[in-house]
This record gives sequence, structure tokens and C-alpha cells, in this order.
Amino acid sequence: MSILPLFFFFFSLIPSFLSLSNPFNYSIHIDCGGHVNSTDAFRIPWLSDTFYSGGATSVVSEPLHFLHQQEKTLRYFPISSGKKNCYSIPTPTAGGRYMLRTFTVYDNFDGKSHSPSFDVSVEGTLVFSWRSPWPESVSRSGVYSDLFFYHDKPVADVCFYSIATDSPLISSLELTEIDPNAYPFETPKNRSTFILINYGRFTSGSDKWGPGFSNDTDFLSRSWLSDAEFRLESVTTANGATIKAISAIKSIINAEKSPNYFPKKLYETAITAGGAPLEYELPVDAKLDYLLWFHFAEIDVSVTKAGQRVFDVVVNGENVRRVDVYKEVGGFSAFDFSHVVKNLSSTTLSVRLEPVVGHPVICGVENYAIVPVDLTTAPDQVVGMRALKASLHVPDRMGWNGDPCSPTVWDAWEGVTCHPTKNESYLVVSQIDLGSQGLKGYISDQIGFLTNLVSLNLSSNSLGGDIPAGLGQKSLVKLDLSDNKFTGFIPDTLTSSSLQLVLLNNNLLEGKVPEELYSVGVHGGAIDLSGNKGLCGVPPLPDCPLFWRKDGLSTGGKIAIGISSLVILSILVLVIYYFCIKRKRSNYDFGLPHELVSLSSKRNRYQRQKSLMALELESQHAKGYIPT
Repeated sequence: MSILPLFFFFFSLIPSFLSLSNPFNYSIHIDCGGHVNSTDAFRIPWLSDTFYSGGATSVVSEPLHFLHQQEKTLRYFPISSGKKNCYSIPTPTAGGRYMLRTFTVYDNFDGKSHSPSFDVSVEGTLVFSWRSPWPESVSRSGVYSDLFFYHDKPVADVCFYSIATDSPLISSLELTEIDPNAYPFETPKNRSTFILINYGRFTSGSDKWGPGFSNDTDFLSRSWLSDAEFRLESVTTANGATIKAISAIKSIINAEKSPNYFPKKLYETAITAGGAPLEYELPVDAKLDYLLWFHFAEIDVSVTKAGQRVFDVVVNGENVRRVDVYKEVGGFSAFDFSHVVKNLSSTTLSVRLEPVVGHPVICGVENYAIVPVDLTTAPDQVVGMRALKASLHVPDRMGWNGDPCSPTVWDAWEGVTCHPTKNESYLVVSQIDLGSQGLKGYISDQIGFLTNLVSLNLSSNSLGGDIPAGLGQKSLVKLDLSDNKFTGFIPDTLTSSSLQLVLLNNNLLEGKVPEELYSVGVHGGAIDLSGNKGLCGVPPLPDCPLFWRKDGLSTGGKIAIGISSLVILSILVLVIYYFCIKRKRSNYDFGLPHELVSLSSKRNRYQRQKSLMALELESQHAKGYIPT
């Protein structure tokens, strides 16, 4: 689906204005490419460039052509930043409905005289498509675009996708919370599942006004073009009638009220045609539904009662409503109604006011494409993929930004393949192929959130750490982690998967290989565990040591080592105890009394004398001499 909305052309240097009275609390204004915070002439605070994923900044080639700072700067995303880049803007977590407003300009900022081709998405849904070459006036002066969408996450992603090698660009982004009930329309589905993209918004009887054109207030920051750009005057003048602009001489009531807050200025001017139809032609894209809002007020003082001005509103040949403004709301009072046009087959939408009584009158018309919200990646898988992006240190050039899988009309993140769930409620990741990408890091254990992963190829990188247990998903069929620096044991959880191809060769793995995993090769699959010196237990790997199991020592081995250690420790304690006791005994001193010591000495002398006499007698006896 290619969506090219009717943008608001910024042809003048009239100051841009954003409502100062927004009834809701949240509003943020980003000067894309700006380096300092600023406040414009209408006291709107602009943040310096922030919340972007990559890219570079520049300035338009003719800054003096633009009045405000946020219109002179821009951020562009060269292909070196990846195919997909995003602004991730924080929002209230309570959720709500928002208006996104952008300003986009090329103005030959890069000197290449080539306006780029790119797409823009909001929360995973394609909303704007730019194709080169742009109209000269748009390229030089820039355009405003806006849309309404529901959002209930803490961050809103506005993403840019390069076509070919062109560099997407953006000058300013504004995100404003609006009434959740604004712009209602009948649909069998929840209105939150649609985005309303502005394809044309005009005011009758006055020049263009609102943000980008004048300082007139609009609570929802809407810009209004002159109806002259859409009106087919030939239809009116062919009937000899003249087109007449009228203005209110009294204050308009029932304007600027919830939920749409249509501005009072819108009803202060109008167009009539004397006795002839008024017809407008709005450019659209085929095969989409459109929401038309019609705005009226009876501001002609000559109309004082019901029945004086009656006309039919005809859309693409279908009479959708007969209108008598005075009968509906009286004079100088705002009156609005909407109509949905379904499944257009052409690229134009016709709005015709056919007179019934008097002359038809109109104050303005809005036209919005009703775009179904695209499928997005399942929230838990977004968590898993973003964790994987961080742990693998995925380089910027791969464009891993925003939603991993959406919009579905774009490629998913580089190297990633997705598919919808069976009930088509979400997109899920089925394949990751990042071989030979120069990755450095590890596999996050949050890869376990990727419960639909069929194939994972991270071969020939410089990844390390353990293989996470969460990788063992039942869905996994192919696993290639070869030629990396993974360490540790092969997790048991891999045996619960449906693996048919396992390549873990040339890593630093250790421990016993799970037999169930090795059996992949036996049952028709393929497995390669070579180049891991620490692996053991299956052919042709060496046998594991005694008491060794797939993830290290077995329970029995641990018990045996524990008992042995306890015995050795016990012996060591006994030895230490024995020597300590013996040492203490050898060092005892009883302190005998002095008298006992003296008696002992005398006894010792007597014993020595007696021994000497015995020796002398033995000697004489030996010589044959016996003393008398």
C-alpha cells in the first residue's frame, strides 16, 4: 500500500503557530537538526534534536527563505545509518489519542539536486510515502502533514525507511495529545485500530491559515488551506452563477467544543454560489476508505428562518444528506456532520453541493484516509529482540530500530524474518541470520522470548559467553553458532527443541555433550562439535573423566569429592590436634620443692660413688688382687 497524502504547502514566510490552549496535558515539539532549545514567537518551546536513532544534521540551502528556526534545520539518515531509522518519542503510559504533525523540506541541502524517496511509519503503520522528484514548490518551501492515531505505550516510534539508497529526512516533529473521542466515525471495529491521515483540509471564503500560515488559533494545531485550491469553478460559472464569499458580522456560537474543538474562525467565512452547484475535487489514493467532515454556519443575515436555504450534499454522485443549516442550529451557529466513503476506485473524490432552495453555502471540508493499523511484533518478542540488539552490539548500519517486524510492507530488521501468528493478531520472529557481521558481545538470555524462532545463524562473529538456556525453544530447527568464542557447557534445554542442524564447531565449549543432542546426527540431521577442546563424551570426542556428565561433574562425583575432602580435612584436624597436645605436655614445669631437689642431688652423688667403687673392685679382681 502506498500512501501519499495531500500535504499542506508552505508557500509563505508567515509565522507558524501552535495552539497555546490545548485542553490536554501532553505536547512535545522537536526541532529536528537543531542544536539548542528555543522558543518561537508564539511562546512554543522547541526541544533541540533528541530521541533519534541515528543520522546526521544539516541546514537548508536558503535559510533566509524560512522564518522559524525549526524550519531551517533538518535531520537526514544516510544509508550508513541503516535502511530504517526512528524517532522514539516518550508519551504518557496511560495512553490516549495523539496528533502527529511534521514539517518536511529538502531545499537542496546536500547540493545533489535530488529530492529523496522514502517512507514514514507511525507505530509500525505506513502513513506517508515520498517519491522523487518532489514538486519544485514542495522541495524548496516544505510541507506540513498531520494525522491522528491511538497510542498506549510509553514510547511512540516515528520511523523512516530508505528507498534504494536515498536518505530520508525530517525538519520538525510535533506530538500533541487530543480528545480520545475526536473525529468519531462508524466502524464495526474499534476506532483505535485505525489512523486518520489528512488528505485535505480547507476553509471557504478566506486565505489559508493556522500553523505554518498564520497565528490564528486551532486547539488541535490544524492548518487550513483555501478552498480555491480544490474548487471547480467551471461547474459553477458554466451555469451563469457567480461565487461569492461572505463573512460573519456576529460572533459564532457552538464552536471550539469537545471533542473536535473546531476553531471559531472556520465558521466566520463561507462561500455561496447564486443558483448553481458548488463542486470540489479532492485528490486521494484508490482502495482506501475516507472520512469527510463538512462544516457549515448560516452567517447570511438575510436568512432568518428554516427553509430559506436548502441544498443537497452529493459525494461521488451519491446524495448523502439534505441540509438546512438554519433549521438544524439557527443563525451564526456552527453545524458539522461526517460521512464515510468506502473503497474508492479512483484517485479523486468529488464533493458537490446541489441547490434545492436558495444558494448552497459551505465553510469548510476535511478529508481523512482511514488507514487500518498494521500488525506489530508481539510485545514480549519486541523485548527479546531489543535485548538481543544490545547484547550482540548490532551496528547502526543494520538499522535495528523501531518495531522489529513492521510495517509489513517494509523488510523487517536486517537479517530478520517474521510471520503473523495463526490468529493474525501479532507478528513473530521466525528467523535470524547474522552470520559474518562483525558482532561482538553475547547472546542475551531474553532470547527465550522468541518462542517462534525456527532458525538462528550467528556464525563467524566474535561472540562469547555461555549459550543461554532460553535458546532451547521447541520451534528451533537450525542453530549455527560456529566460529565464535562461546564458553561453558552446552545447555540441556537444546535437547527439547526440534533441531535438525547444529553447528557449534570452533568455539571454547567444554563438558559432556548431551546424548540427545548428539543423536540429531544419528537421526538424519547434522551436527558439528569439532574445534572445542573441552567437549567430551560422544564420538569422535574423547571420553569424559570419571564422574563427568554433560554439564560437568555428576552428582555422584560431587558427593565423592565432598566425602574425600571431608576425610582429608578430618585427618588434618586430628594431626594438628595431636601435635598441639604433645607440645603442651612437653612444656609443663611442676616446680619441685627445694628440699626434694637437694635430696635428689645427694642421692645422685651417692649412686655415682657406689658405681665408681664397683668398677674399681671389678678391675682389681681381674688383675688377681683382692684387698683386705
